[in-house]
Amino acid sequence: MKRTTLSLIACATALAAVTGFAMVSAPDTSGAATATPAARLPVERTSLLCPAPSTSDLAETAYTSFTPVTEGAEEKGSAGLTTAEPGGAAEDGGDGGDGGKSEGKDDKGDKGDEKEKPVLEPEKPGEPVAGKTSGSEAPALIGTAEGSHAPGWTVQQSTEVAAGTGRGLQGVNCAAPDTEFWFPGASTSSGRTDYVHLTNPDDSAAVVDIELYGKDGALKSTVGEGVTVPPHASEALLLSTLSDVEETDLTVHVGVRSGRVGAAVQALDDKTGGDWLTAAADPAGELVLPGIPKDATAVRLVLFTPEGTDADLKVRLASPSGPITPAGHETVHVKAGMTTGVDLGEVTRGEAGSLVLTPTGQSVPVVAAVRVVRGKGGEQESAFVPASDPVGARATAADNRAKRTTLSLVAPGKDAKVKVTASAGTEGGTTATKTYTVKGGTTQDVDAPVPAGLKGTYALTVETVSGGPVHASRTLTGSDEDVASFTVQTLPDDRGTVSVPRADEDLSVLQR
Repeated sequence: MKRTTLSLIACATALAAVTGFAMVSAPDTSGAATATPAARLPVERTSLLCPAPSTSDLAETAYTSFTPVTEGAEEKGSAGLTTAEPGGAAEDGGDGGDGGKSEGKDDKGDKGDEKEKPVLEPEKPGEPVAGKTSGSEAPALIGTAEGSHAPGWTVQQSTEVAAGTGRGLQGVNCAAPDTEFWFPGASTSSGRTDYVHLTNPDDSAAVVDIELYGKDGALKSTVGEGVTVPPHASEALLLSTLSDVEETDLTVHVGVRSGRVGAAVQALDDKTGGDWLTAAADPAGELVLPGIPKDATAVRLVLFTPEGTDADLKVRLASPSGPITPAGHETVHVKAGMTTGVDLGEVTRGEAGSLVLTPTGQSVPVVAAVRVVRGKGGEQESAFVPASDPVGARATAADNRAKRTTLSLVAPGKDAKVKVTASAGTEGGTTATKTYTVKGGTTQDVDAPVPAGLKGTYALTVETVSGGPVHASRTLTGSDEDVASFTVQTLPDDRGTVSVPRADEDLSVLQR
């Protein structure tokens, strides 16, 4: 089939080594500095990394970029994406490295001084922009936003694969680089093909260790030690090549010795399609896994504790009417250093639901995710919901589509009030806003606002107004209504602002 290659923005300078910062200066005084309450200021620069979407020639990938309007942000700014490969963040303008013919170049591939047409070119905050690519050679992307485009910048990568391993809808929020990631829910079992994708945004090589933990503990492997990811490059490693042990439930730990990377696991199943498994929230004693689809036909909870002490957790389903204890799964015991998998079946039983895990006694840090299956027989599709941090001040999900988007809100403790704003559409429409109250201990699949006169796709921004913490996720279903294809993205705080203490002295750069 004909493949439309991806053309990208060329960068004039290398990416910064920080994901976001704010700088404040005050006049120098001879007296002692007087500390005052910290202010929250918008970040001035941020980075996002998108993994290579698919190896299938039948893949169709959509990218959607959106930055919410942030009070106090700079008036001007920019956002751009480059290919992730050696030289991909090209200091010389680069060719995008897409291995094929891109718009903006002649058939001879002569770049000259001509710049490529960007796949995404945001004009201003508050207005989403979308781009598409096709086929198996779409690259991983490295993105940078500055000024007005930086606070809360969100990029969604959504891929539809018509047939074959990993068929269905695969979605992932492009993520900021970091130095440690946990992925409970991976597998090396027969029928699964899982890859860990690593992307390095910086000018120097990153060195990464990949550790695998199964039901009996750590799997022996030297292949995952000291993996080098070249500058501005992306690597995809097949998990089954790191260990010859077949494990139904596997926890992948990515630790960075030097540098920083973006990481995500692509889990492809012969029978139930595939999706992206994004990093779970950092190990904690209490966890929330928000927004399990109400029509889930199978839910498997996977847990791991990196501590040297076993963990015992209460399992509760936050339903629309309140907390429910799943029959036969009141508690779960997690052995130290070993991955535990629990089949919860059709735990939501046709209603909105989120899992809330709390310690029965001593609090031991745990990571967790659920693998969710929708549909039956040959029309099954799968996706993942990792434990997620709260929405906090604000969180955004891009690439929402009319009648195909479900927004789930859960308040695990106290009642909470949230404001949800639908942006304009990528091709037209006006913003719309609704406010919701979520009762403590419940999950609500809300009737989210849709832009008036919507054309194209749009973004949903969730802001906490008052009350206790709120966790959220967005479920997006595929374009084929006869197939249960779907993907779920959690909505943690977008970290669009940083806390900056005020003092009568010069302040150094603060990293968020």
